[in-house]
Amino acid sequence: MKSFFYLFLFIFITSCSDNSVDDRNCRFLLNVGVNVSINMSLPQYSQLQFISNSVYVANAGNAGIIVTNTGSGYLAWDASDPNHTPSSCSTLTVSGLNATCGCGDENTYSLVTGQAIGNGDLQCPLKNYRVEQSGNVLLIYN
Repeated sequence: MKSFFYLFLFIFITSCSDNSVDDRNCRFLLNVGVNVSINMSLPQYSQLQFISNSVYVANAGNAGIIVTNTGSGYLAWDASDPNHTPSSCSTLTVSGLNATCGCGDENTYSLVTGQAIGNGDLQCPLKNYRVEQSGNVLLIYN
């Protein structure tokens, strides 16, 4: 019985991972608290009721939040390019299901996966937030 306990303890300890190792090169964005409620009945958010549409929500996260209707649910991403220090050009602009940085390198990201598109050397994906839906209201938080 004692050996079973040690075997279980060994498996438990070795199966845990440290997420900070994956984020060691992604240090540009701050871990700010986010707690935003979006009523999709309001005109500025009504386009979220349709698949493949996104909206930008200012004054939340590092440079705002981009909320996307993927058809299978809603996703929320920080609107700051995670591969740049925050600046006036590092805020992402939305084009369909993609978001592009305004800086010279024009980093482009998928709003479905959060991964970079067309630039394989980018180490950091978009920072995502949790989304819960209750009727026509989306709660975005971390």
